[in-house]
Amino acid sequence: MGVSELCHFGVLTASDRASSGEYEDLSGPAIESFLQDAVTSQWKVIRRLVADEKEDIEEAIVDLIDNQGCSVVVTTGGTGPSPRDVTPEATEAVCDRMLPGFGERMRSISMNYVPTAMLSRQTAGVRGSSLVINLPGSPRSIREILDSVFAAVPYCVDLIGGPYITTDSEVVDSFRPPHARRE
Repeated sequence: MGVSELCHFGVLTASDRASSGEYEDLSGPAIESFLQDAVTSQWKVIRRLVADEKEDIEEAIVDLIDNQGCSVVVTTGGTGPSPRDVTPEATEAVCDRMLPGFGERMRSISMNYVPTAMLSRQTAGVRGSSLVINLPGSPRSIREILDSVFAAVPYCVDLIGGPYITTDSEVVDSFRPPHARRE
């Protein structure tokens, strides 16, 4: 395998209570823990914590991509049906294209564990050459979902012009068509 370009991952937690210091953010660290277990290519993480405000979420996503150079931004929180849950709207507002298959798969995974998963509005989209994925706020759900959907992330990032991401096949067996693999 050749030398991979450094991939910047943005981890954005949207939570009124965590951003106000009412409780510790456990969701952002859960995403970072998954990345430590799964990603074998060179990478670094840039974390953000904001309140459940659409404009704050939009600004954080844009900053992580446009200014910090993140190729993948994984958000957590704000995907439910309550009026304060606005992460999908913020994501849609700043993305060029949406990838509904991610949301469909994420809900499908969660339905194996909780019947209320159908209330989730998780989604994903592309801004320039960066992928944005919305995850729920539960650390347990984050791991269950990432264990499955992350298999599609490296090839998606390839297709939109981002860095080549490799994974530990014992954790996540990333899929790339044979013609897309690098040696």
